[in-house]
Amino acid sequence: MSPAWPRLRVLRALRALLVVLLAPWRLWAIKDTQDCTWQVALNKFDAIGENHTSDRFFYQEPLDTVDEVFSLLVDAPIDPDKTYLGFPYYLKINYSCKREFSEALVRKGHLTGLKPMVLVSFQSPVNFYHWKIEQLQIQMEAAPFRSKELCNAEEVCVMSWYTPMPIKNGSVVMRVDVSSNGLGPFIPNKRCPFPSPGQWGRLWEGLPNPQVPKEDRRSPKGGNRAGGRLCARAGVGTLTGACPTPTTSFRVNINGFLERQQDNILRFTVGNELFNLIPRYFVNVPSRPLWYTVDQAPVLILGGIPEEKSILLTDTNFKDFFLVELSIDNCWVGSFCPQASFTATIYDAIATESTLFIRQNQLVYYFTGTYITLHESNHGSEKWVHVLDNECVKKLCPVHFHSNGSEYIMALTAGKHEGYVYLGTITDGRVSFELLPRQRSVCDAIKVVNCSITWAVFVAGHYNLLLLVETEDASTRKYFQVVSYDLVRDYLVILYTVPEFIPDAQGLEFLNILGTESYTNISMVPKGMSYNPYNNWLFIWGNFLLMSYNNQNFIYLADFPKELSIKYLVNSFHGEVAIVTETEEIWYLLEGSYRVNQLFPSKGWEVYISLQVMHQSSLYAPNETMVTLFYEDSKLYQLVYLIDNQQGRLVKRLVPVEQLLMYQQLSNGYHLKPQGGHLTLSFTEFCPFMVLRLRDLPNPQTYTRQERYRAQPPRVLEPSGFHNEISLAVYQGLVYYLLWLHSVYDKPYADPVHDPTWRWWKDRRQDQDYYFYLASNWRSAGKVHIDMTSYEKIYDLKAEYELPERIFLDKGTSYSFSIFLTAQGHLFKSEIRHGVSVQPQSRAKLAVVLGDPGCIKVVMKKEVLINRYLVLLWVTLSDKRSCFDQGISGHHLRKTSMLVKVVGSAWHCFQNTLQGPRMQGNLMIPVLIGCPPGKRLAFDITYTLEYSRLQNKHYFDCAQVDREMPCFFFRDIFYPFFLIQDLVTGDSGSFQGSYVLKVVGGGPTMDTIKEYSEEEIYRFNSPLDKTRSLIWTTKNTTTKDSAFHIMSHNSLGIEWLCLENSPCYDTIPHSIFAPEFYFKVLVSNRGVDKSTYCDYQLTFLLHIHGLPLSAKRAFFILMVSASLFVGLVILYLIFCLLLPCMMKACNVLHWKISNIMASESYTYSTHSNTRVFIRTSGTKSGGGSRGSSRVIPKAVQENKDVPKKP
Repeated sequence: MSPAWPRLRVLRALRALLVVLLAPWRLWAIKDTQDCTWQVALNKFDAIGENHTSDRFFYQEPLDTVDEVFSLLVDAPIDPDKTYLGFPYYLKINYSCKREFSEALVRKGHLTGLKPMVLVSFQSPVNFYHWKIEQLQIQMEAAPFRSKELCNAEEVCVMSWYTPMPIKNGSVVMRVDVSSNGLGPFIPNKRCPFPSPGQWGRLWEGLPNPQVPKEDRRSPKGGNRAGGRLCARAGVGTLTGACPTPTTSFRVNINGFLERQQDNILRFTVGNELFNLIPRYFVNVPSRPLWYTVDQAPVLILGGIPEEKSILLTDTNFKDFFLVELSIDNCWVGSFCPQASFTATIYDAIATESTLFIRQNQLVYYFTGTYITLHESNHGSEKWVHVLDNECVKKLCPVHFHSNGSEYIMALTAGKHEGYVYLGTITDGRVSFELLPRQRSVCDAIKVVNCSITWAVFVAGHYNLLLLVETEDASTRKYFQVVSYDLVRDYLVILYTVPEFIPDAQGLEFLNILGTESYTNISMVPKGMSYNPYNNWLFIWGNFLLMSYNNQNFIYLADFPKELSIKYLVNSFHGEVAIVTETEEIWYLLEGSYRVNQLFPSKGWEVYISLQVMHQSSLYAPNETMVTLFYEDSKLYQLVYLIDNQQGRLVKRLVPVEQLLMYQQLSNGYHLKPQGGHLTLSFTEFCPFMVLRLRDLPNPQTYTRQERYRAQPPRVLEPSGFHNEISLAVYQGLVYYLLWLHSVYDKPYADPVHDPTWRWWKDRRQDQDYYFYLASNWRSAGKVHIDMTSYEKIYDLKAEYELPERIFLDKGTSYSFSIFLTAQGHLFKSEIRHGVSVQPQSRAKLAVVLGDPGCIKVVMKKEVLINRYLVLLWVTLSDKRSCFDQGISGHHLRKTSMLVKVVGSAWHCFQNTLQGPRMQGNLMIPVLIGCPPGKRLAFDITYTLEYSRLQNKHYFDCAQVDREMPCFFFRDIFYPFFLIQDLVTGDSGSFQGSYVLKVVGGGPTMDTIKEYSEEEIYRFNSPLDKTRSLIWTTKNTTTKDSAFHIMSHNSLGIEWLCLENSPCYDTIPHSIFAPEFYFKVLVSNRGVDKSTYCDYQLTFLLHIHGLPLSAKRAFFILMVSASLFVGLVILYLIFCLLLPCMMKACNVLHWKISNIMASESYTYSTHSNTRVFIRTSGTKSGGGSRGSSRVIPKAVQENKDVPKKP
């Protein structure tokens, strides 16, 4: 027996013991995580509880149906006066495991406490002038719901989980992440795709008694025609969604190119959907690039179908797709355009946020979708619009990133405008083109007779146009130049002249082009350019590959064979570049390395394909054609047409870059060594470290600027815990109201509590125990209990053990983290010099590559722990305060990046994860320099009132108190204070910087406020004004030109003046109270505050009361008041003097009137009864005669006393 056998037995025994110890964990992990995946669908409200249904995401308006449900919720912590709306869609969530019945799995998960957690991330809009830039997320817990279909079980047969699918204004691209709450079966976190209605059939493949979805039983002429029957058979070929693709990301996109007809059928507005996928559309057809605005395009299109005016259209990044024949007229402009023949093929297709562009026969068309969430009105096109009339467009060039609130596209012309470029600008769906250069053509600017623009790259952040120009000199020798055109200065300059022949690298991986190197006899034939704004990489490609960091000094990458020719480049913009050649080969380039690796065909690809055939994968076939290659969430994907068993189908599959590189490394890095009379297989360890870990990562929200809300479904008072339509409608309304509170949280006056949800519950917090009592006793209205603590904003997210997707840096801010490298022992060394041991060293070295060294800097500290074979590095990335002017929050951010790499790790170091191997050693993080999103300036009304009361020893509010806008007294010194509120982290602190305060509008009432002109603003606010128009003044310093006052939190306060030529002078009072005035105040720190990149601008209304009157008006009012007072006094005196006479006269008048009335009454009574009068007269004649004798003689006597007339 060989002496090696005992040692081998010991090793086998130790290995067996290790297997026994780890077996339970390994079996649990394999059983629960190997084949289980989440399944997500989109359902409208009326489709809740139906099995195997899914809807298209095209309806964008909120629904008011949930308001009726909220009216039933009495004794609930909601405001009955508010109107609650809902979203049109729900997310339906299930999960499935291979070779197990899905319905039983879902029931088991529910009974063991499993609840899916859904995280919806909204993509920021393009037009930041119209919409606020923010990184918004909402985390929701899914609610269990029983199927409405017939069930013989006592509780449940089929169930699913549901959450609202929120929609946000300004966002048409959303990303959905589904994870577990930690209970029940373990399911790996997935960013899940939405299967089309046809794809739900594939979810049941391999399960007992598979059920065919209803949509698959529909005929092509009926049902939801645009609903995505991508698994339905169509003629010779079959369109299938790629549900089994091991993708981990998906974007939920709104499709604005669908409309519902009167027959309730969805149809495309851009053309007619085709259902026959003919093999000639794809077999042996060259692949083509997929062009779109990165992270912004909700719908992607792909042309290139030979002799057909059809495109592939998808709103799920080719998880499913449609073949659409475009409704455009086949035109040929051969009469004035240099084209050999007519063709119907769509050659160039570009997708933007709301508009699609195509080129056919040198004609350009565009179509704008209906996106109400973007445009707030219907800007959608009714048909394809032909632009650039009478122009021959030979090529469309994409612009991958938006800038300045717009998207861009470039059209290269031929014929009369050869040497010009049309730059198209898309803003809110409106398209306009500008001919560049403005003054003269490129040919005239570079002083050549004939030239042709081969490619164009627009660097939107710098307003710079890079052109690849083919020129011809007098000797008819052709050469290429890179020309730069500055749109701002209208200046054109030649940056670089491409060598005529390919350099001779002489075995090197790369070669600096200095002009002294030797060349081969193979001509360089440039075809295009590609630019990455994060690392400033500029590629010139053709039958070679040149790379530059500054657009002037180029490096030749010699690994790419000169016998091949590049057809197009695919950039991930995260440090990886995929290359597709004319022969459909795929090559790969990694940032930080000058080595170009071949992925297909290669030895690694052969090994990988063999393994896939062994696993009987449906994503690979002997006969396949690549349609396109593209990146999604930093993963490389192929769209491939497969023919298997005479059936054709399109699939989206992941290109396993890491696995292919691993297989290539293993195939090239092994050797056989003779040992003990036999050969031993050994592998060379190329990776300079064993484990790489990140530690001390800061809380991410400060740098990623992600705002996150949390919402949980209302509690249902049912023993089984299943929700119903009412509770789901309440859930919809609460989530909608939560996001509405977020959208309106931009008031200039700061709330006492810095949180958008504070106003929702502030008046009902004291009744929280009462609502809980009702729910505990099952007395809540509608059998629904709303927990106020379940709807909140999260400010304390913890960092994961990986770098964030991107970070934002303000002026002078830093981002720090630590790197732990566990290396092998032979990579460490400790030297002894002169008998003294020096600091131990490690051969594992780190390097840093900065996209803009003039803008950012990195400080690294290294410590070697040789006893633990550990290298510890502290990395601090800082802004250098030099590359950005002040800007509004989230606007005009400068792109750059930082790459930290372990030297020698590229292509050699991999880490195994649940989603497969991942490359290690290159840590690339995009950096955005400027004012981060989510910061704002707010008027600190609370502290302003307190400080003003303290300094002025009193505070006088208006007679009519307004809690939202308190008043300030004119004669008091005004001490304004402001807050810097961070909407992401929840921080709110006093603004310590300098600012300029201006009154930009005003009026005596809210309805009469008007905006002031620039001239008026200067006169009303500038200390240099000589027209006596100042509204206010202060004793603080002024700007450099002394035009305005500079204020800060230590200012001496504002004294109100309202001089005679100011708008607040001589304000007419509208009541007995003193005059009031509303000032519209603008506060800005632009140009006076050097502590931040943020241009804080705040406009708010200031209510001032007690304004003085002018001397003239005051004297007039005094005279009028005195006159009225004197008049009243005189009137009173006259009244007092004449009162006795008036009383006497009144008494006499009253006596006379009484006598007259008595006399008339007596006369009437005597005539009314003659007989009685006669009898009474006879009996009382004596008395009457006596009375008469006493009266008449007196009268006669008086008459006698009167003297008679002569």
